[in-house]
Amino acid sequence: MALSSPTTGLLPAEFDEILALAEDTGAALAPCAADVDAGRSTGHETYGVLRDAGLLGLLVPREAGGAGLGFAAYSRVLAVLGAHNGAAALGFNMHNVAIGSLCESAGTPLPPAAEAFRSWLFDEVVHGRKLFASATSEAGSGAKLRGVRTSYRRSAGGDYVISGEKSFVSLAGVADYYVVAARAEGTEGSGEVSHFVVAADDPGVSFGEVHSLSAMYGTSTAGMVLDAVTVPRSRLFLGVEGMSLYKLVREPHWMIAGYTGAYLGIAEAILRFTTEHVAASPRRAGSPVLQRELGRMSARLAAARALVAEAGARVDAARGSTEANAAVHAAKYVVGETGPALAQDAVRICGSAAVSRTLPLERLLREASFASVMPAKPEECLEYLGKAALGVNLYDATAFDW
Repeated sequence: MALSSPTTGLLPAEFDEILALAEDTGAALAPCAADVDAGRSTGHETYGVLRDAGLLGLLVPREAGGAGLGFAAYSRVLAVLGAHNGAAALGFNMHNVAIGSLCESAGTPLPPAAEAFRSWLFDEVVHGRKLFASATSEAGSGAKLRGVRTSYRRSAGGDYVISGEKSFVSLAGVADYYVVAARAEGTEGSGEVSHFVVAADDPGVSFGEVHSLSAMYGTSTAGMVLDAVTVPRSRLFLGVEGMSLYKLVREPHWMIAGYTGAYLGIAEAILRFTTEHVAASPRRAGSPVLQRELGRMSARLAAARALVAEAGARVDAARGSTEANAAVHAAKYVVGETGPALAQDAVRICGSAAVSRTLPLERLLREASFASVMPAKPEECLEYLGKAALGVNLYDATAFDW
């Protein structure tokens, strides 16, 4: 198997080899999951494993040294990682959410400043093996861009000065760069939101304590303070101000469905554990009742897996289309419902094994429930799908609560 090069960061050319690399990487991440979940480890070492594997460049185009994966292939890789270590997969996804839309612009001619920004970021990821993260969520508005209160102003020298607080920033203190959502001073309530790349060591950047979560502690999620952080113009995302919300409205798949692969992987792990638990007892394995229960779980998971694959294929074929956008909302909703449903089945089938902290199922049950917390929330997915069915113009930024 061709692994990534430790000097160039080049990933295997064949997708089957990338999946094999993801499986090997997931197996290396798996032993960390229990310690991180219990708070015995920060989980920072898991991101070192991902860096060393060269996986940070999965989305970066092949000509820039990455793997050039599309949305469908990426979702499959994320599911492989998630089946081994859900928190690490979710944290890794935040890196790809931050850079995904830029990677999709590969091959599109850009103005010189934007072209320079894109080349710089690709080089940082592939050759510098730098980890990126997204800093959007704020108290009271969550990840809604329209509610962003973090603001920026231009300095006399033409740089940007950013001030504000973010409430839930994954990879806090782990990532090298954070893609920060902010609006120009005096534009509160408007849709004119921009994104800036802020370095972890920029003066004025600080993080609070990692939030005490009932699951996913390994995402290293904490608050972030930006105290008059000066950012050069070259770190304005693609060199364009005020277009972030409109980009999200047009192509919401990274924000809405980037997570689905990770939660699909967690659901896969629940079924795998339950199946192995039943198979360990010949008497239970021969029970038609338990066979039907496992059959029901398998069918539910297969349906969710197929929907994630369809959403990915639609994004790859017609990114930004109404059909693709509806599909990613449907995939997010169904995966978010499937994981907890499988968890209930597992509790009924496995009994005490489901609550023992010495076994992974107890952790998986908690992790699966967190899908409904991530954007888009279940009710938001359903609202979007209902409006799409009715023919509402969802390219209108006011048609949905972004």
